[in-house]
Amino acid sequence: MSHHSLNSTRAIATALAAAVMVGLLAVPAVAQTDGPAGDGRDAALQKVIEDQVERGGIPGVLASVRDGDRVWRGDAGVADVRTGKERGDHDRFRIGSITKTFVATVILKLEAEGRLDLDDTVEKWLPGMVSGNGHNGGKVSIRQLLNHTSGISSYTANPEFGDTYLTKGFLKNRYYRHSPENLVGWAMGSAPDFAPGTGWSYSNTNYILAGLIIEKTTGGSYEQAVKDRILRPLGLRNTSLPRHSTAMPQPSGRAYTKMFNETPPAEFHDATRLNASWGWSAGDMISTTGDLQRFASALMSGKLLQPRQQKELTTTVDPDIPGVTGRYALGLENTRLSCGVEIWGHSGGIHGSGSEMYTTTGGKRTLVTNVNGDWNPDPTPATVNAAFCGKK
Repeated sequence: MSHHSLNSTRAIATALAAAVMVGLLAVPAVAQTDGPAGDGRDAALQKVIEDQVERGGIPGVLASVRDGDRVWRGDAGVADVRTGKERGDHDRFRIGSITKTFVATVILKLEAEGRLDLDDTVEKWLPGMVSGNGHNGGKVSIRQLLNHTSGISSYTANPEFGDTYLTKGFLKNRYYRHSPENLVGWAMGSAPDFAPGTGWSYSNTNYILAGLIIEKTTGGSYEQAVKDRILRPLGLRNTSLPRHSTAMPQPSGRAYTKMFNETPPAEFHDATRLNASWGWSAGDMISTTGDLQRFASALMSGKLLQPRQQKELTTTVDPDIPGVTGRYALGLENTRLSCGVEIWGHSGGIHGSGSEMYTTTGGKRTLVTNVNGDWNPDPTPATVNAAFCGKK
């Protein structure tokens, strides 16, 4: 699937325009604030998430803004269409491609530890894995994996893979156990999108390879590396890496999918339980609004990385996609909004869940949102503009 799940080749457009979908169920919404009263941005954001529920079919939305010590939390719609249970502030949800920001951060920490260099080739760490159909791992650097300039095709763009596991065949194959090596194999069946370093294309394969490099350099699992270097130091106790586990940790709501149809059908399916190994280090993580805010703020305020790695993290490339003003760094998207505020972060989409994590340059003001449906293919800038500018 080239244009949908775990973000897409239009990832920046989708994410920077706030890849939040719109909805149908008119349900009372709730908002609460910890700390002093906010400005008009809270009310603007609450209106946006209510619109997402009332106008186009998303069952429920969570949104939270942290600004220094002040936290605003809003929700609209429901966590469970059967029971009418509301969405909760501490609910866990699948974060899709926001996983990439964690992976890039771990790679940068490994560089600071002297375990690898961003200029190392993929071939050095994963000999023979990136080859065939014009692919050459000896020409691709780790940095090019992280900023999507490798040219390596995305396995999710393979039509057979998409049909079998993401769209038509999802309900039948939702518990299939993928291996990272197998996912890379799907990508090697297609020619590269371009020669390494000569273009930009969002590829989930890049981050599967990054996960495998993490495992090769540490001698342990990608999951353990994320826990040791990010989750434990920051106290992110509500963030998890499921590997092959299909259950959602509690508390959590339900997740609903229309299986990324270009023209969504009226009915949707419960996608709460699934095996996210098809996304692995490109998009399998589970978290909460609070944990993602803490992570984004720590990352952009320089608390997680050394100055040299922080500079590498925020060095951007221009995707050169018509109509897209944002740029891509290492596992981070970057844009300047119409009101002049510069934001960094990522969005993520996986069956039944669409999430955003954005923060200002110094990490002071952070937005996290989640919708529990996946069927509006058109990106909307509404949430980021409301949260950071106070307008739609």
